[in-house]
Amino acid sequence: MTLRELMGNGAPEVEVSGLAYSSRSVSDGTLFFCVPGFKADGHDFAADAVERGAVALICERPLGLGVPEVVVDDVRAAMGPVAARFHGDPTAELEVVGITGTNGKTTTAFLVRDLLEADGLPTGLLGTVKQVVGGVEEPVVHTTPEAIDLQATFRRMVDGGDTACVMEVSSHALELGRAAGIHFACRVFTNLTQDHLDFHDDMEAYYLAKRRLFDGPGPVVVNLDDPYGRRLATEIDDPIGFSIAPSSTAHVAAGGEVPEQRFPSGSGASPPAAYRARDVRFDVTGARFTADTPDGPLELVTRLPGLFNVSNALAALAIARTLGVDAETCRLALAQAGRVPGRLEPIEEGQRFGVFVDFAHTPDSLDNVLRAARDLTENRLHVVFGAGGDRDRAKRPLMGEAAAARADRVIVTSDNPRSEDPEAIIEEVLAGTGPDVEREPDRRAAIALAIGTAGPGDVVVIAGKGHEQGQEFEGGRKEPFDDREVTREALQALRESKA
Repeated sequence: MTLRELMGNGAPEVEVSGLAYSSRSVSDGTLFFCVPGFKADGHDFAADAVERGAVALICERPLGLGVPEVVVDDVRAAMGPVAARFHGDPTAELEVVGITGTNGKTTTAFLVRDLLEADGLPTGLLGTVKQVVGGVEEPVVHTTPEAIDLQATFRRMVDGGDTACVMEVSSHALELGRAAGIHFACRVFTNLTQDHLDFHDDMEAYYLAKRRLFDGPGPVVVNLDDPYGRRLATEIDDPIGFSIAPSSTAHVAAGGEVPEQRFPSGSGASPPAAYRARDVRFDVTGARFTADTPDGPLELVTRLPGLFNVSNALAALAIARTLGVDAETCRLALAQAGRVPGRLEPIEEGQRFGVFVDFAHTPDSLDNVLRAARDLTENRLHVVFGAGGDRDRAKRPLMGEAAAARADRVIVTSDNPRSEDPEAIIEEVLAGTGPDVEREPDRRAAIALAIGTAGPGDVVVIAGKGHEQGQEFEGGRKEPFDDREVTREALQALRESKA
């Protein structure tokens, strides 16, 4: 393909055989994008790219390096559409579902993929936990990869037989233009709560970054229980809303009331929900509820505990029905859908108390997970958690406040301290907890402490890292650490000590 075909009539007829935004990825025939980054500027590496074989440059200022240059206002904005053209516009051949929000993206994406596959649609997956291309699982580097990598992956999906793709779309990716050039068959908003304020200036900037996903055509599924979701619903045409009825009577199977849930009020009159859950009931196997839909009521069962997972299941139902999956297929597939790795994942080693590992790393997600865990015990609820370093500091005391409000026992530990002092991070978390809290900076020791002292019928939640398999320290050092494996080791050690 030529540079003119990629960039338009003003560009020269230079044959391009590959695309790159890192000079280390350049080979003969590559078109190199000089992307200004946070720590380095791609313009500074353009000469190296030319030496490695780059035949042309996309840049924001003239460089005069002896190869054709196309000067644009925003290299990042150009990268997605060019990558899409280079790879033959693969998302024109895929039904792509884009899901954005602070919490719920991963679980909703897994559920939607299960529903689409149950309808006979081979479906790729791009997300935080894993990606699946042509039925093959692959490791994840970013929730939403750079545009060049993303479009290449879409092409591999099409070539591998996928006819649909479900992807998580992060606010970083939207702000940085990584999702440009994608044709979305359905776009989804789960919620917006405090996170990533180390990257976005404030919550309004965070919302506006998420809002970028909804500028294009096509159906939009929106959570109307979220104030930002209600705001979005007033700003777009014909939103498909979902909601859990505030009057829904949710009971634990054992007979206890689920604590009152929050249904925050927002400004503006949002449309009524097309999909609404009511008569929600929980037990140790998950949840049951009635979904009122445009086609009438549907009795649904899901293996996922917690009211927030009822919301995720309702979102998945609305998405699948919007894409043409029949109601009965949705009902059966939701009942069979498995748990998501690191999302309220139960750890069983024959112990007499419940243990769950969850990715919750924001105040709202921690609160939701602890509410769900509370439904599963009539005894004590323990939580072990920390906060990540080099990230939004303002959420740390809010996480501490959520933990202290919901759990009977709180152990604050390290998460991914990165370049920060773990003890200093813990102090900021403790500012929101009150005095009756334990601290143990060593995460392995903190998990062992909670496991070793839990009583029969208790529930222990290990929060913050979920599916992650490493702990990040200063200087980019990453040591192997999987909360699930460490928890299993602690449970096995407890069993051996009692034996």
